Amino acid sequence: MTAHAVRTGVWFIGARGSVATTATVGCAAVAAGLHPATGMATETPPFAGSGLPALASLVFGGHDTLDCPLPKRAEALAAGGVLPHGLPLAVPAETAAAEAEIRTGGPLPGDTRTDDELITAFAADITDFTRRHGLARTVVVNVASTEPAPAPGALRLPASSLYAAAALRAGCPYANFTPSTGLRGPRLEEAAEAAGLPYAGRDGKTGQTLLRSVLAPMFVQRALPVRAWSGTNLLGGGDGAALADPAAAAAKNAGKERVLADTLGAVPEGEVHIDDVPAMGDWKTAWDHIAFDGFLGARMTLQTTWQGCDSALAAPLVLDLARLLARAHETGLTGPRPELGFYFKDPDGGPAGLPEQYAALLGFADRLRAAR
Repeated sequence: MTAHAVRTGVWFIGARGSVATTATVGCAAVAAGLHPATGMATETPPFAGSGLPALASLVFGGHDTLDCPLPKRAEALAAGGVLPHGLPLAVPAETAAAEAEIRTGGPLPGDTRTDDELITAFAADITDFTRRHGLARTVVVNVASTEPAPAPGALRLPASSLYAAAALRAGCPYANFTPSTGLRGPRLEEAAEAAGLPYAGRDGKTGQTLLRSVLAPMFVQRALPVRAWSGTNLLGGGDGAALADPAAAAAKNAGKERVLADTLGAVPEGEVHIDDVPAMGDWKTAWDHIAFDGFLGARMTLQTTWQGCDSALAAPLVLDLARLLARAHETGLTGPRPELGFYFKDPDGGPAGLPEQYAALLGFADRLRAAR
């Protein structure tokens, strides 16, 4: 089989959501030359020759509990300005093909199957997808809505962990782009280590936390003590609705605090608030207010405003991760990949600052290139 004939699967958990839809449509648009690969580190010169699967070779499918067809979801995103006007009409075959490979997820209300039965069913869907398309491998990426952290002593696995376990059972590399539990539960960590598969992180770093991961090292390196760091997020869409649940918001905010704790050595005073504003749709505004000490105790502040669309920020990162994990699997790498911490609030080890994380990612590209 020639290199050009090899195809790679990308199986999204939350396949009809905004992030997955944007990634699916965006991949088709970039592969067809309709738009540049803006935001994709893997399409920059340092990654040339590292053996990553071509964008045109990616085949999409996934699980979802929603019933809105992916082409309709793409049209709605275009109407909301997330996707360029008319783009879904330019790639109808690709969105229809991805929609045909979306299977019903769960557990849905009234589902009486055990955790193991659900995992077996989900794994069978992924394995069937890989087999029918003759794929070299499939990477599973969780981009579903944030779920609350499981209660201590919970007898059932949360949905994100059921899907993560299914990825392991199907022999697939895995990335958790959400704050949900995924592989991090104690019942799955040992299984993940034993699976002999590469996997990466938790909770993608897109907007507010991306900026925090750049600014926090600046304060440390300039010896400027941070006294307080507060933030507010206004967002709508599916994420806004999901994060209106205080338990889900707490899971999300834990990742934002972790970036500061890892870099500053402690969490400064202040909180992050998340407000659901349905009128904003898939757009988001994030404010940060940072109080810090200057020379001779001078009190200073820095305020930032981030306005953007999380789906458009996340989609290129998701495509990067799928390609990098696919190549890692091809070269025989296993276990947590701290080199991919560049993409996550909660990485699997490695440095905390974004510049250091980027250097680690470039080193990973060199390693993949050397494995050819």
